[in-house]
Amino acid sequence: MDDTSRAYDVVVLGAGPAGENLAERTRAAGLTTVIVENELLGGECSFWACEPSKALLRPVVARADARRVPGLRRAVEGPLDVPAVFAYRDKMSAYWKDDDQVDWLDSVSVDLVRGYGRLDGPRHVVVDTPDGGRVRLTARHAVGVATGTVTAFPDLPGLEQVRPWTNRDATAAQHVPDRLVVVGGGVVAVEMATAFQAFGSRVTLLVRGEKGLLNRMEPFAGEMVADALRAAGADVRFGVSVSAVAREDGSDGPVHVTLDDGSSLVGDEILFATGRAPHTADIGLDTVGLSPGGWLTVDDSYRVTDVADGWLYAVGDVNHRALMTHQGKYQARIAGAVIGARAKGEPLDDGPWGRHASTADSAAVPQVVFSEPEVTSVGLTTQEAERTGRRVDVVDYDLSWIAGALQYAEGYRGRARVLIDAERGTVVGATFVGPGTQELLYSATVVVAGETPVERLWHAVPAFPTISEVWLRVLETYRDRGARGQDG
Repeated sequence: MDDTSRAYDVVVLGAGPAGENLAERTRAAGLTTVIVENELLGGECSFWACEPSKALLRPVVARADARRVPGLRRAVEGPLDVPAVFAYRDKMSAYWKDDDQVDWLDSVSVDLVRGYGRLDGPRHVVVDTPDGGRVRLTARHAVGVATGTVTAFPDLPGLEQVRPWTNRDATAAQHVPDRLVVVGGGVVAVEMATAFQAFGSRVTLLVRGEKGLLNRMEPFAGEMVADALRAAGADVRFGVSVSAVAREDGSDGPVHVTLDDGSSLVGDEILFATGRAPHTADIGLDTVGLSPGGWLTVDDSYRVTDVADGWLYAVGDVNHRALMTHQGKYQARIAGAVIGARAKGEPLDDGPWGRHASTADSAAVPQVVFSEPEVTSVGLTTQEAERTGRRVDVVDYDLSWIAGALQYAEGYRGRARVLIDAERGTVVGATFVGPGTQELLYSATVVVAGETPVERLWHAVPAFPTISEVWLRVLETYRDRGARGQDG
């Protein structure tokens, strides 16, 4: 076995979006950096999550929009061209090749070691390479863990023999099952149920709780998505759990699913979208005093709190702060700047919204669910405000009352909710549900992150007729409510 040793200022484990951004930012700070990856550079998002899933969903949503536009309905009456959709998905996933990512790493002068990397004591990483060799890496300043998450399966006997789909199997699928059972009520479950129902599958969506779909968002969001899925033909069931699964005729037959209420159903494939677990079971955490398989708890500079001397950082899903690609990239940009500043002995600008502060993790996390209808949110929800004792005024508005929405689609259905801090008069949360609402999200994020006073928002004039006019209508509703002496 070949054994080589190298030293860098920073070693990054994991070359998904968070790891890539961390490596690029530490390199930009003047620190020598190497990144370690066992799979494709670009990670889950590029090849099995964000990119392929949105490529599958884009034709679904576009057709749904077109069906609501007079003059287009007849043109989109037929079924989707699924082979063309899959071909587009393949292209958007770069055909599962990472050559462009390798070129990008070269362009920012970050070294790459391919192989499985594990911590091997403080500031040390050992990489087993595909050719049977071993590379030992030493970090002078920091090791960053950006290994992400893996599918979390329920504890069901015989589940492995059933060969259930994960998000990877769904987004990389080469066929459309006649019957697809989807287990879960979160983003992956909703998006894949939306896609495969549109592709021609008979989808059954099984949700364990009674709170509905997308239960971390405003309740009306999940209700509207559930209504749309049912209208499209999906069977959506709440308050049920899978108690047993078995595949008929070995590995090729249908899947028989038994539910905890005694009922059963049959599918050709079953997708489990029941959550994510940290990808930390085999990355050497025990060599630095941490428990393998756990989430990595970090402080607001993304240092792992349970490791002495402050050399270990964790960014992205693995720290369990906000399991979204864009938020992991944000964390990596912050952490890269922090590592660079500490290496140079510079003071940190770590006050709220400072250059080295992770304020958005708690105050302004944006999210889009690319369902039909789309769901977007940023900042607090009503439930979070109640749980934390935050006093807010809740302003709701029916998006179908806006001229821009009526121009967008005949029979438009949508809803907006904006939360305004009752003491400060600033927007602290927003949720929009309806076609085309994803393009409202950045403006909402700017308003929340900028802590813009409501009085100033009156001077941000929305163009007419656009869906963004909802901001004006929300302000009017809030003003008129105050004039009547009503509390939100």
